[in-house]
Amino acid sequence: MTVLLSSGRARRVALPVAFCVGLAAVLTACGEDPDEGTNGVGKLSATEIERKAQTAANAAGAVRLSGTLVTQGETYKLNMRLKTNGGTGTVTLKNSTFQLLRIEDTLFLKADAGFWSHADDKDGKETSKPSSSDTEAAGKLQDKYVKVPEEDPSYKQLSGFTDMKVLLAGILTLHGKLNKGARDRIGGLKTIKINGSEGDGGTLDVSLEGTPYPLQLVRAGGAGTLSLDDWGRDFELAAPAKGETVDYGSRLPATSD
Repeated sequence: MTVLLSSGRARRVALPVAFCVGLAAVLTACGEDPDEGTNGVGKLSATEIERKAQTAANAAGAVRLSGTLVTQGETYKLNMRLKTNGGTGTVTLKNSTFQLLRIEDTLFLKADAGFWSHADDKDGKETSKPSSSDTEAAGKLQDKYVKVPEEDPSYKQLSGFTDMKVLLAGILTLHGKLNKGARDRIGGLKTIKINGSEGDGGTLDVSLEGTPYPLQLVRAGGAGTLSLDDWGRDFELAAPAKGETVDYGSRLPATSD
């Protein structure tokens, strides 16, 4: 025998059923794990996430670092590929761009004529007009690799741009009390932000996919934004051919005032 419900009774039965189905959906959504399918570092404290990122970076054999870095009042634009025994890439300062190549302790510099015609007066200030000898030398040196002597004052500064260990140590430690920030995407990868103290700590995005590499650093106080990618991707470092090199023969010009 088939029992037919009146329309009013059917509505009374349907309402609780619909409520239960809706409630089940809400409870399921509330129970979703935001770290499902990730590497799990999002569940850690900010300090632990920073430590994981530093460990991953130190274990990687190579990285590409690009973006801007403001230090001592100077703004540098970097596009460097780095690994444990050297690095190569470009650095732009003001209106001058130069290329760096370091293999172990041997450092090469290649720059345009504007860089080489730079001249300093006795007070260390740039003169408004280079001498004819400077101009002549610049013509010979432009777009040639110059080996930077290790005793040259510029060696330490320039080689620092090619030193993976030095650069990472300087940028991957946030200052002040750390806290976890929002989740984001950098280069298509899910990330979690960790923030240093407000105003001077900076923000670091750490990958939630695969190895927890640091992917982006926003330095506090407008001191630059740096992207880090190609972690562990090896590349060749080869000395320039003999015809591509030339001796500068004296102290290199300063890279900043």
